[in-house]
Amino acid sequence: MTPLELLTIVGILVVVRLILTARALTTPTASGRLMTVAREYFDPFIYAGLAAWVLITWVARTYYIPSASMVPTLEVHDVLLVDKFEYRFHTPNRGDIVVFPPPIPTPDDFIKRVIGRPGDTLRIAGGVVYVNGKPLDEPYIAQKPDYDLEIKNYNIYVDGQPLDPSQANIPPKRMWTSPNTIPPNCYFMMGDNRNDSEDSHVWGFAQLHGDFATGPRAGEPAGFTGRAFLIFWPFNQAKILKP
Repeated sequence: MTPLELLTIVGILVVVRLILTARALTTPTASGRLMTVAREYFDPFIYAGLAAWVLITWVARTYYIPSASMVPTLEVHDVLLVDKFEYRFHTPNRGDIVVFPPPIPTPDDFIKRVIGRPGDTLRIAGGVVYVNGKPLDEPYIAQKPDYDLEIKNYNIYVDGQPLDPSQANIPPKRMWTSPNTIPPNCYFMMGDNRNDSEDSHVWGFAQLHGDFATGPRAGEPAGFTGRAFLIFWPFNQAKILKP
């Protein structure tokens, strides 16, 4: 249910509440008592609906997993809770599972894991991801990546070839602090199902804020919707998501 749909339901309940109140004020005592009882039943739904709308709009949202790009951590059809508030207080941590709009045309947000942060060096060789020269311990992945990759010369090189800025979000040189480190405000995102994931090795960097620098969505708003922290459906697989 979207916030707009929930707000519509709340609005209907509020209207019903007002009608019941008006009738109670203009009907005989017995009917007024009946209306009072009816209001007692409706009020909890109104308050719960308002609270749910506030939570969904500003604090948390649900996210449905449509693909296998995050297997085995997240399965197709899982439903998650996403914290929309956390990144107002700190930047994303390595290992966070994040929902965000990607720099390629799509009606839906993507969900990937933060692997590289601003200022990091990053390369992939022999199926191992190295960040700042150290191999990552990644017990969560489905398989090792079958491609090599390196951030260098103001670009992301995959199997020796740089990504095309017309097709990927690769900020211009002036936005980098070093030719071989991830630029400010940029994050390198990967799916846990490494060889079945359309992620930063295809479309470049995700951005925490501002507009996409290059690629098909250049000039459009970027940002992180929030951090996925809980699988709540199906109930038999419910668990807290940790980096």
